Amino acid sequence: MKCLRCGYCCKECTVIVVNNPKKGVVDGNLIPVGSGYDPCPHLMGDTPGEYSCAVHSQKWYSETPCAKHKQIENSDSPCRMGKYVLEKLKKSSITV
Repeated sequence: MKCLRCGYCCKECTVIVVNNPKKGVVDGNLIPVGSGYDPCPHLMGDTPGEYSCAVHSQKWYSETPCAKHKQIENSDSPCRMGKYVLEKLKKSSITV
């Protein structure tokens, strides 16, 4: 799945992430983020469609729920949720 960098998962989906990137994926260094919690502390940027992840390049990233997030389509397919979110934002910013 190709992430469209909308920020939805990092802000709205409850997931467990690494708190301190220097410690990696270890007990006591995992925190919940998303719905009902603060957004992921590793989310960088201010604009939907242009967000990035500060820990995406860490060697332990592949062990995280974020790295394992997939959809049924092949790996080259754009994220369905990201497409929906970005289209909804685009429509809501149109003034008549």
